[in-house]
Amino acid sequence: MKILIVHQYFNTPQTGGPLRSYYLARGLESSGYQVEVITSHHGKDPVSKEISGFKVHYLPVYYDNKLGFTARITAFMKFAWLAYLKALELKQVDLCYAISTPLTVGWVARRLKSRRNIPYIFEVGDLWPEAPVQMGVIKSDWLIKHLRRFEKNIYQNADHLVALSPGIKNNMLKTSPGASITTIPNMSDCRYFELGPKQPHLESKFGVADKLVVTYFGAAGKANHLEYLVEAARYAGCNRKLHFLIVAYGSELNKLKKMANRYKLTNLEFLSYRNRSELRKILNVTDIVYVSYADVPVLATGSPNKFFDGLAAGKLIVVNFRGWLKDITLQHQIGYYVDPKKPQMLTELLNPLVLDKNRLLELQNNSRLLAETFFSRDQAIETLLKVLMKVGVEPVREPEVYNLTA
Repeated sequence: MKILIVHQYFNTPQTGGPLRSYYLARGLESSGYQVEVITSHHGKDPVSKEISGFKVHYLPVYYDNKLGFTARITAFMKFAWLAYLKALELKQVDLCYAISTPLTVGWVARRLKSRRNIPYIFEVGDLWPEAPVQMGVIKSDWLIKHLRRFEKNIYQNADHLVALSPGIKNNMLKTSPGASITTIPNMSDCRYFELGPKQPHLESKFGVADKLVVTYFGAAGKANHLEYLVEAARYAGCNRKLHFLIVAYGSELNKLKKMANRYKLTNLEFLSYRNRSELRKILNVTDIVYVSYADVPVLATGSPNKFFDGLAAGKLIVVNFRGWLKDITLQHQIGYYVDPKKPQMLTELLNPLVLDKNRLLELQNNSRLLAETFFSRDQAIETLLKVLMKVGVEPVREPEVYNLTA
């Protein structure tokens, strides 16, 4: 059977960025399904490519998180329309797997079901419109009302729903009581990242030899509250063994760099965001992965890739938000929670680890064990396969032995 994956932000290991949809597509292909993907790119024309055994259709839709609200909405609507038209061209699609955000991707699946009776599964990684409402991005009561009605319609017409966290699932059930929902968190790539000693040539390359390195990697938007990390580096200034890396892209990056320059920080360095192989090098010299959100309740339901990559690489984890990931961090002793209003707290927690290498290694080993036990990508794909069987979509051939190494 053929599965159509619709995801506006599909990435590959070569391009960098979140790879969840890439590995789901690979896993489904290896399990006997035919897979096609519809996504976007910044090119001027549509392009179709064969990638890892499945076809990817790239549609020309420009999107950047630096865009304003109106421009973002325009990009979302343009992709949804073009993706729908492209999907109509494809033959013998048995299931649509639509991945949000944005919520408008759900419209594509809903329309396909209405017009061609194609069942769909809708995956929710961020709650829309709840997230922009709580962040104050959407203020119009009229628009909020209609977006929530739209969200409910997509949920109720889905043949199954996938949530990336327990908190997201609970919120979805409030919108659509009784809905059939499976939780499949983001995955730890234990085949690609590894727990191992730092490589001296990489320490030299990044200028962090003999340092305890705290790294943030990913988006630098308003939702990520990276001002905290800049302030924490300021408080840590007297400890020459503590060093901070921000490997990021996004709308707040220039503001953060100006803050660091104003404080004349020498223990904080900004690196351009890079692909997966370069990120693996940075994680080799990293001791602590910092995972950050603004102090907005809905954001604490998230399932950020950096958390799970940090687990796979065997890093101590620091989170600055409450919720399920804080509970996991503390219960499984993989790291610490810091108060988002107290940047000095991070330095106070980490200073002892400069001398106590055994404690650091203990927490890092716990991270890797947690990744292998609960969050491997094989487990995520296995759970998804069970969901597909539940909705009656079976593979067309015998599955191959998994060989998902990037």
